[in-house]
Amino acid sequence: MATRKTSPDDLLAPVTLAVGQEDLLLDRAVQEVVAAARAADADTDVRDLNAEQLQPGTLAELTSPSLFAERKVLVVRNAQDLSADTIKDIKAYLAAPIEEITLVLLHAGGAKGKGLLDSARKAGAREVACPKTTKPAERLTFVRQEFRALGRSATPEACQALVDSIGSDLRELASAVSQLTADVEGTIDEAIVGRYYTGRAEASSFNVADRAVEGRAAEALEALRWSLSTGVPPVLITSALAQGVRAIGKLSSARGGRPADLARELGMPPWKIDRVRQQMRGWTPDGVSLALRAVAEADAGVKGGGDDPEYALEKAVVAVARAARLRR
Repeated sequence: MATRKTSPDDLLAPVTLAVGQEDLLLDRAVQEVVAAARAADADTDVRDLNAEQLQPGTLAELTSPSLFAERKVLVVRNAQDLSADTIKDIKAYLAAPIEEITLVLLHAGGAKGKGLLDSARKAGAREVACPKTTKPAERLTFVRQEFRALGRSATPEACQALVDSIGSDLRELASAVSQLTADVEGTIDEAIVGRYYTGRAEASSFNVADRAVEGRAAEALEALRWSLSTGVPPVLITSALAQGVRAIGKLSSARGGRPADLARELGMPPWKIDRVRQQMRGWTPDGVSLALRAVAEADAGVKGGGDDPEYALEKAVVAVARAARLRR
């Protein structure tokens, strides 16, 4: 491989190096490469491996020529934890990467595995910085960039209010920006953010959802009425219900494993994996389907498809709680 630096815009570069510890940014770096590869070839084969799965000799097997010369994306997570022999395999591959294969190395940075990091850089790998955001100013910049990427305008006060309300989790911040841009037309200002998130309104909506998916109908209805009385937007509650039910469906169909591995696979933080595992007791595939249909009907009702949004929400909460108890 030539030692010239690969352009950051070349998503199909032979090697992409994503460096840092911010999970959202690492996942996005992978998603961008996969999307570009599938745009070039819809049949692209994607292999997503952690350090334990990439044993000595595995890379040679995965990069061996096939009869159909198919495009491949090979993702290696936690590359800093690779064994010495596997690192030798990767270094040898860096010297002569194979056309139609894109190797994506996710590395935490730091001293561990620094030899691999240096070799990839010397080989001219495309590099994506994924640093952990530790300062409020960095999170504020992230929120502004999220609005800009979605083609929407938000006032500086709105961006600051969102950071103040949500906190340090980039996934939650990105989700909040996505929610606001989907629900609100025009410029998003501080008043709009306040209506959605001041006092952590989303915490109220997720409290409703948690009670419902746990089968506690009476408590869920009580939490729902309190949330509505304090001004929580109905669309925020249907969104929380949908997320709660989908999380149970995703985790119930996932392979077993450690919370950290499942978190990467499902796009959830590890703490949420543990919570959903507790909540999913009693759920069946039929229950998940019934609950999702009920939430979809409520969502249509609160967005103008019905005469009484509050009744639509109450009906959905009861339906979700009943679905949670089908096996009991």
